[in-house]
Amino acid sequence: MEAEAEAEAEAEAEAEAEAVDLAQRFRVVTLWPVAAASSLGPISNSSRDARREARARAHFRVRRFAGPALHAHQVDHLRVAHVTDLHVGRITSMFTQMEAVRLARAAKPDLVVITGDFVCHSQLHLQDLTEVIRAFDLPVFCVLGNHDHWSGADAVRRALRKGGAELLDNAWTRFQIRGQELQLVGLDDAYTGHAHRARALAGLKPGRATLGLSHIAEEADGLWAGGVPLVLSGHTHAGQITVARLHEIAVGKLAGHRYVHGLYGRRAVRPEVHEPKGAVYVGAGVGAAVMPLRVGERARREVTIFELGTPPGTFDEPLPEQAPLAGRKPSMKKMLVRAQAVEKKRLKRERREARRKR
Repeated sequence: MEAEAEAEAEAEAEAEAEAVDLAQRFRVVTLWPVAAASSLGPISNSSRDARREARARAHFRVRRFAGPALHAHQVDHLRVAHVTDLHVGRITSMFTQMEAVRLARAAKPDLVVITGDFVCHSQLHLQDLTEVIRAFDLPVFCVLGNHDHWSGADAVRRALRKGGAELLDNAWTRFQIRGQELQLVGLDDAYTGHAHRARALAGLKPGRATLGLSHIAEEADGLWAGGVPLVLSGHTHAGQITVARLHEIAVGKLAGHRYVHGLYGRRAVRPEVHEPKGAVYVGAGVGAAVMPLRVGERARREVTIFELGTPPGTFDEPLPEQAPLAGRKPSMKKMLVRAQAVEKKRLKRERREARRKR
């Protein structure tokens, strides 16, 4: 047990150092130094726990949107709860995770979809992840994100399936309830080079209600062309600081994302006439990879509800549809570096495991 504890401590230390390094290398400028989080110290008494829980509740937003106009002709009504970027681990408390579960369940959805980044930088909290997924007690469909691949995708997959989630790795499936059918298309993480759109769309039935899931929102353009009118995504955490539109500067201009937070594209669309041919929603997320600081209304932790079968304009929505930013496609060199990061982390895990067994 002592050896395992030492291995876990070593893994956490390495993960924190890597997090800061990755923030610098990949220009994830919204991440804050781990030292700042560590300096806060543990919460050691019930009054501080209570304050922490109150802050967690106050920092959530539940936002509700109609689905694509096309779905109004394909389903009567399906309610989807969307959460993303849980980052289960010591940076984000289990109370915060379970608050996201509670808010999602309170909306009485037919299903829950989660768009990646279930962990932070290690496999130390996979049992907690399984507990969070199981707590939804609803059909859960999900895709992986870059942190899941950095931390070991196979282990994350096992934890998700143990909790009862259905994982869509460049695949699609059918969800049926009350005589209605929804096709769910899931892309594996594009940030680390694991997305395969053609494979995910293969065999998809045209003319049926379809919802896309992708950790990286920029994959939506290709999914729209494949007949997917609405894509749900994550990754950006809404920039975590949204005052003075800093999130658009940090995540958009500097990091190169076209879609930062909220609803982009068009839901009331005729694909044969209009451009763009669909819409994408980028969720603000629940957790954090390094520092849980969030500043600004758009940066609040988020649970999003989509009323599929209800056309846009039926009820007031908290955010309007918006045009994409200019964005910047990652270079082949950058994509290679990202892919190499996954392999380097795998080799580190293997070396650490070998040392532990000695």
